[in-house]
Parts: sequence; structure tokens; C-alpha cells
Amino acid sequence: MSGVLILLIIIAAVLLFFNRARIRDRFFPDRQKNYTIDDQFNSDKREREKEIDRLLSKMGKNGINDLSAKDRKRLDELSKM
Repeated sequence: MSGVLILLIIIAAVLLFFNRARIRDRFFPDRQKNYTIDDQFNSDKREREKEIDRLLSKMGKNGINDLSAKDRKRLDELSKM
């Protein structure tokens, strides 16, 4: 009786192991797949705002001369969006 129970547990563990990707996708779907256009826009906007804040804080410490030419160009591009 206990040998059959152990065998069933082992078989269940093996089946779960080989089907783990399907189980993960079923119960924990990728959030990126469920994005609407508005969610994607808002996510992109937050990323742009974070980058602008990073550049402005860098500039705020020592002035605009602290920014490299690449950073100034990127800040200009982000401010036009």
C-alpha cells in the first residue's frame, strides 16, 4: 500500500515537472501580453519621465555644464515628446 502511494507521488511529481511551463502560463500569464494601448502608452510615458528626472537631477547638481552632449541631446528629444 505505501509502495503504491510513493509511486503515485513520484509519477505526479514527474508529470508536474514536465508540464511546468504550461502550468505557469495558465496560472501566471505574462502581464505584457495583456497590455492595452493605453497601458503601453502610460508605461512608456513613465519611463520617459524617469529618464527626464534622472537627467534633470544630474543637471541640478552642477548645472547644465555637467551634462554630456549626448545627455543634452537626449533631454532635448524627451522634452519634445
